[in-house]
Amino acid sequence: MRSRRRPAPDTDRRTARARLREPLTRWMFLAPAGVYLALFFGYPVVENVVMSFRQYTATTFYTGAAPYVGLRNYADVLTSDLFTKALVTTVLFTAGSLAGQFALGLALALFFRRRFPLSGVLRSLLLLPWLMPLAVSGATWRSMLDTDTGVVNDALRHLHLVSSGVPWLTGTSQALVSVVLVNVWVGVPFNTAILYGGLLDIPPQLYEAARIDGAGPVTTFRHVTWPLLRPVAGVVLVLGVMYTLRVLDVVLVVTGGGPADATETLATRSYELSFRQFEFGRGAATGNVLIVVSLACALLHLRVDRRARLGREAVR
Repeated sequence: MRSRRRPAPDTDRRTARARLREPLTRWMFLAPAGVYLALFFGYPVVENVVMSFRQYTATTFYTGAAPYVGLRNYADVLTSDLFTKALVTTVLFTAGSLAGQFALGLALALFFRRRFPLSGVLRSLLLLPWLMPLAVSGATWRSMLDTDTGVVNDALRHLHLVSSGVPWLTGTSQALVSVVLVNVWVGVPFNTAILYGGLLDIPPQLYEAARIDGAGPVTTFRHVTWPLLRPVAGVVLVLGVMYTLRVLDVVLVVTGGGPADATETLATRSYELSFRQFEFGRGAATGNVLIVVSLACALLHLRVDRRARLGREAVR
């Protein structure tokens, strides 16, 4: 019997170098992204946490003194009457925005699922509110909702629905509704795009089978569309919560958190404490509360996304 020829030493060295080069190449591709995340996301978060345990004020930038105060900033923030009001407003703002965005987004996604002329052009135009800078959208809506010169009140007066201008931005009961409507207008295109993609993943054979069985539109949606769209809908809602919790631009530009703190959310409260009252420690503490809530929603999003992938694989 012939004895097996052992690999040459050069071959062994080349194989070892190739095995070492493969993970090294992976790390080289990941390193720029890791450095970017560490510098522009990790460092600000760590610095924000450190700041929340110290008394950072405007004088700190001149004297450098920022005494350690422990959990006092968190205690001051959580026991403040404005924090409770801002928390309630945040919940109402988030719930109203999500309900409006999802309902309109789902209705438009179902509408665009049907083929008709210029459907692609209309879908593209629908993305414009989402692509526009939020400051521009907010300024436009602020002008439109102005009590005296806004086109919304002019249209309502011409339709004889109101006799005088509605204080959309200056009334304490109307201001929150106004910012919710503006945020719904901004977020509808995103919901429509994601839900429309989820509808396209549903096999058309299921609709044909439902049609043969005599199922109507409502029955088909209830037993075919919604069960298969539910994982995608869950992802859309979780992402909507994560985004809406930290909405700042729309509220600041449209109402500035007023009138009488009627539209003050946790995000605008953190901005108010940090950049208007220069209480950076308390502002950081408020921001960290939002970070914790957003992190919880992110973990929920990962779980929902995993279920969505499993659901799509089961259908295929």
